[in-house]
Amino acid sequence: MTMHTNPKFPALELKNLRFAWPGQAPLLDIPHLVLQPGQHLFVYGPSGSGKTTLLNLLCGIYRNQQGEIWLKGTEASALSDRKRDALRATAIGVVFQQLNLIPYLTVLQNVLLISTFAGKPDDAEQRAKELLGRLGLPEHSWQQKATELSVGQQQRVAIARALLNQPALLIADEPTSALDHKHRDAFMQLMLSEAEQAGTTVIFVSHDPTLKAHFRLQLDMEQLERGVQPC
Repeated sequence: MTMHTNPKFPALELKNLRFAWPGQAPLLDIPHLVLQPGQHLFVYGPSGSGKTTLLNLLCGIYRNQQGEIWLKGTEASALSDRKRDALRATAIGVVFQQLNLIPYLTVLQNVLLISTFAGKPDDAEQRAKELLGRLGLPEHSWQQKATELSVGQQQRVAIARALLNQPALLIADEPTSALDHKHRDAFMQLMLSEAEQAGTTVIFVSHDPTLKAHFRLQLDMEQLERGVQPC
């Protein structure tokens, strides 16, 4: 299921989204957020401001306690656990801070792993090879174990895995936090150019405001909670 090709609905819409840990004040209280297909948004804020909690809500790892999460016209927050998992597998790609590659799997197997959750589409292997090629990983590396690659190469594998299923939404959770400036900027350019080619909407969260230069749309967590819209 490829979702980003339908222009009738926003890629992502949040309505009155609230989340609080038991016995604590609300950590998140977002009145409204709309992202159109292909838009790239940078969300920044200090540690503890709720960035990772927001991403966990978008991914369906946490259940929202109040409000609605809409993904390409589907109210993801109202789905059963099984249907929410299926939607996440096909409609959301994630680049994690720690990359989360499986060390004993090959490069190609790591990328294809995400397709198993989406029903193994017939063209998955061909798409994986095309992505790896565009990201500058030579064919001889595809059968290497992930741990045999450099950090920069592992990052490219993580990008390919996140984009394999042509997701409507790509979520990036501070994947550049351990990189120097040169490798950080190269990673950002690769990830955003591939997402743009796929027409994928991006939410990138970080505590590092210097990354804002890569994005036309930028909001901090306080603006989100005031209902400011990216434009």
